[in-house]
Amino acid sequence: MFSLKSFCQISALALITATSAQAEDVNIYSYRQPDLLKPLTDAFTAQTGINVNVAYIDKGLIERMKAEGRRSPADVVLTVDIALLAAIVDADLTQAVASDTLAKNVPAQYRDPDNHWFGLSNRARIAYASKERVADGELTTYEDLVDPKWRGRICTRSGKHDYNIALTAAMIAHSGEAAAKEWLAGIKENLARKPQGNDRAQVKAIWAGECDIAIGNTYYMGQMLSDPEQKDWAESVRIIFPEFDGHGSHVNISGVALAKHAPNPEAALKLMEFLTSPAAQEIYARANFEYPIAEGTKPSDLVASWGSFRADEINLMEVAKHRAAALRITEEVDFDNK
Repeated sequence: MFSLKSFCQISALALITATSAQAEDVNIYSYRQPDLLKPLTDAFTAQTGINVNVAYIDKGLIERMKAEGRRSPADVVLTVDIALLAAIVDADLTQAVASDTLAKNVPAQYRDPDNHWFGLSNRARIAYASKERVADGELTTYEDLVDPKWRGRICTRSGKHDYNIALTAAMIAHSGEAAAKEWLAGIKENLARKPQGNDRAQVKAIWAGECDIAIGNTYYMGQMLSDPEQKDWAESVRIIFPEFDGHGSHVNISGVALAKHAPNPEAALKLMEFLTSPAAQEIYARANFEYPIAEGTKPSDLVASWGSFRADEINLMEVAKHRAAALRITEEVDFDNK
């Protein structure tokens, strides 16, 4: 028997497939909601005449694409984390793309060495610090987070969340697994409370006086400032860009990949090249409070006001290789059980 949910999914699939058959279209499977993409998709259609259909799939995308196989309507997959990009590539659901335009627009550290995915925008994993209780210069590196002076003063979400696993994986890439494990144990010693909530909840905890330092992504500052109920939280902190010792600040990306069985590969490539163009990246980054990555592009005035930083130059696929080890050592130090 078909459930109502199954019927709706089949109907949505039929709609996107039928639409593609009527005109030159390109179909996106997106981890990001369609309204955030609309300024870009509208601009692309106006420029090329190609219609863009967006299916928002925040869970089970890999399983869905595997089940669809060669019948999948997906031309392009758009994700918000290197973990998702790497997982889709590992699942053999993408194909390599040969494009001088993509190579020109996207710096090497923000694209797959085998050209299966390309970055669109990035954000840094930073420290939110209390304006009242943390002085300038007190925290400059991720390694500083284990300093005993922060005992009982740090808040963070679960160590097993993708964002923190990526940070730990980057630490492994730079310093080795043993050093990363010791670093995680040191941060755990300095936690003010058991890891919980999302990144914004950590800033709220600083505002409430529960801790002084929180680990989070840069774009949450923009989201909080845009929410009347959260604006006071945001205004109680400032952003610090820690660096790995001898390297830059950890960044993660949103990115795009060409689906293995894309029914409209030529239109899909045009879309990918458009999305990585400087003008499109600035639109996309502005909508999401992120940083565009094409050479010569600029963030929004709000994002720029948070300060400049030096991004870690390690290729993110190198970071992704260490994710399994990062999860394992997070569990070994029992990070989430303060």
